[in-house]
Amino acid sequence: QVQLAESGGGLVQAGGSLRLSCAASGGTFGAHAMAWFRQAPGKEREFVASISWSGRESIYAEAVQGRFTSSRDNVKNTVALQMINLKPEDTAVYFCAAGNRNSAYWQLKSATNVGAWGQGTQVTVSS
Repeated sequence: QVQLAESGGGLVQAGGSLRLSCAASGGTFGAHAMAWFRQAPGKEREFVASISWSGRESIYAEAVQGRFTSSRDNVKNTVALQMINLKPEDTAVYFCAAGNRNSAYWQLKSATNVGAWGQGTQVTVSS
């Protein structure tokens, strides 16, 4: 099973940018669609973005559309989330997720199709 480790979180002012990275080990990274979720204090974990195994297709939650971009490198076994124009409401713990072996990227909008989670990285956006 693939293991995931996020990095790149931190504190940023509203309007700023951050780039999250997720390194995968074990398993076959290129066989999995990947996703990002986030969880704000007192709220349920929510879908942010997902990307196909090839990296050619991706989808985003409406709240982040146009501001966040997901990418992956199947040679380095990494997936990234570039975030620009950050807002205070983007404050959350961000989780990297690997889909189950047969899950398409668009199916990762549901956490039930996630096979592995990273430990999360905190993103805090100050106003």
